[in-house]
Amino acid sequence: MTDQILSHIDATLDARLERLFELIRIPSVSTDPAYAGDVARCAEWLAGTLREMGAEASTRETTGHPMVVGHLPGPSEAPHVLFYGHYDVQPADPLELWNSDPFEPVLRPVEGDTHIVARGASDDKGALMTFVEACRAFIETQGTLPIRVSFLFEGEEESGSRSLPGFLKGAAQELECDIVLVCDTDMWDRETPAVTTMFRGLVGQEITVTAGDRDLHSGMFGNAAANALAVLSDVLASLRTPDGGVAIEGFYDDVEELSPETAAEWAALPFDEEGFLTNVGLKVPAGEAGRSVLQQVWARPSCEIHGIWGGYTDPGFKTVIPCQAHAKLSFRLVAGQDPEKIRTNFLAHVRARLPEDCSVRFEDHGLSPAWAMDRENRFLAPTLEALSDEWGRSTTCGTGGSIPIIGALKAALGVDALLVGFGRFDNRIHSPNEKYDLSSFHKGMRSWVRIIERLSTCK
Repeated sequence: MTDQILSHIDATLDARLERLFELIRIPSVSTDPAYAGDVARCAEWLAGTLREMGAEASTRETTGHPMVVGHLPGPSEAPHVLFYGHYDVQPADPLELWNSDPFEPVLRPVEGDTHIVARGASDDKGALMTFVEACRAFIETQGTLPIRVSFLFEGEEESGSRSLPGFLKGAAQELECDIVLVCDTDMWDRETPAVTTMFRGLVGQEITVTAGDRDLHSGMFGNAAANALAVLSDVLASLRTPDGGVAIEGFYDDVEELSPETAAEWAALPFDEEGFLTNVGLKVPAGEAGRSVLQQVWARPSCEIHGIWGGYTDPGFKTVIPCQAHAKLSFRLVAGQDPEKIRTNFLAHVRARLPEDCSVRFEDHGLSPAWAMDRENRFLAPTLEALSDEWGRSTTCGTGGSIPIIGALKAALGVDALLVGFGRFDNRIHSPNEKYDLSSFHKGMRSWVRIIERLSTCK
């Protein structure tokens, strides 16, 4: 059966590619109100596509852009999966840096592959359609799917997912499932597909330190008056330890070590630690001493400063003692850490280091937990086996970034997620000339066929 479906995908690749092109041509830019009509049109296109396949599907109104929800039946005893994707895209600006119309996909041959070049080709329309087309291939050849499948396509992922939590709260019963499938991540390398099993959470903060009621003349008040920039600099310097760790009290209380299985799998990955840094003009890892680079960016929490400003920064020279200084920083968290606890401890750390007559104001810029998949999840091993069947290899990996959507889905539905991606690191997502490799699209569809077949045997 599997070979028949895979052969059918191979023989009908052009038609599947044209459907992807139709979807890409709709400029579903969620962050710009001028495109609201196009975003709604894109949602309707997807709902119609699912209905063509025999699904019960519709668009659902939210406080923002529509959701698309669909259901395809399968054997009652088979697992029920929910496939999540997003159909909105980033703005195409700056247009002058594109080599072609960003919303008119083109095929650009390159050595060993072909690039599908367009906004949304990779993030997330190409990835989304690998799963949709795999389901279509099952239906076209077998008449039905061997598992039960629901779909949730969001139209605000690129603009903050503001409507998602409220929508999930109201639709949780309808979206009940055994596992969430997501295809918005990358492969480990060009030939190795990966299941992302962990990502870090986020605490984002902006702080403003105030010292005095106005800027002061440094000759008249120097030494005697507190300098807000100096106070802020001392506070920021106190956040890190000499060995590259984070010095906030209790920061590591809930951090667990990697499992032996995960540590061994990561150690076996072909990863050039030195090249990772030399590619960006550096050579010495700055995180916790004694930790590999992969552990530092995937499995250990971090503290990073993103901007500092205050005083006089225009051309020339002005000898003032600034009364205010500002900084933006973030903490990337790992599974087990409570974002609210980390924020509370950070606020206390800062306040404890201020001079008596200085004050501080805080502003939140994001608060989301980390996530790690249970290695014993019954769907993980079959998925890795299916990927190996198609590509000849597979692995698990982590990511240093944050994906709040997965946390929202788990909180609402109470189930884990499988993050299977076919993107490559050079896909230029969010940048001009975004691309998705034709091999990613083709083998991605074939991979999902194999995964669906394998998951059908999970009881």
